[in-house]
Amino acid sequence: MTSLDKPTEDTQADDARAVTEAALFEAFGGVRGMVETVLPGLLFVTIFTINKDLHLSAIAALVVSLLLVVVRLVTRDTVKHAFSGVFGVAFGVVFAMMTGNAKNFYLPGMLYTLGLGLAYVITTLAGVPLMGLILGPVFKENLSWRTRNPGRKKAYAKASYAWGGILLAKCAILFPLYWWADTAQLGWVLVALKIPPFLLAVWLTWVFLAKAPAPIDVFAEMEAEEKAEEERKRAEREETAGGRHRREA
Repeated sequence: MTSLDKPTEDTQADDARAVTEAALFEAFGGVRGMVETVLPGLLFVTIFTINKDLHLSAIAALVVSLLLVVVRLVTRDTVKHAFSGVFGVAFGVVFAMMTGNAKNFYLPGMLYTLGLGLAYVITTLAGVPLMGLILGPVFKENLSWRTRNPGRKKAYAKASYAWGGILLAKCAILFPLYWWADTAQLGWVLVALKIPPFLLAVWLTWVFLAKAPAPIDVFAEMEAEEKAEEERKRAEREETAGGRHRREA
């Protein structure tokens, strides 16, 4: 390797890391997505800790989650993270109101976390890691990593195991608290466990993918194939037209 090769390789590596960071930021919502995830639950537990009013706490959490969606719509930003928050809060509100147990506000989210953690592990064991299914379209590689990019598939498997392990460890803390702790204690622990495990999982995903081979841009390949096909058909038409002119001459 010459002295000129290394800067080029370093630049390519930096570009790959930048692309990975941007893709993860888009996929998981960034700072704004984290705020939208934490704020409704934080408001619920704060109000409930102060006055023990289930209805006021639940309605406040639902209203703020709806306001976050409205803000997204007004600013014409991506609404998928805010909408997922609304559905999660709505399920929690309905479940808590129906049972009259404030702790049940958190139960749908806890069950979702458990299911998602199991999904990460099971899909990876099945050879189709969930993280690859989530990030493949973001990187414009779709499912090409399954058969054409084994190094990338391995990175997705590591990332999926990391997410699964972190989410299941979180559940191992929360479900005993659901039975033993009161609503306020469970709520504050849930708020505390929102961001740090998420950031750890995202960071590990970044580490694994930054070291993986570059994604195969299947969209660019399809465009190139379409262009080549158009060129071939045009050449055939020109050849046919040329042959007809020669016969007529």
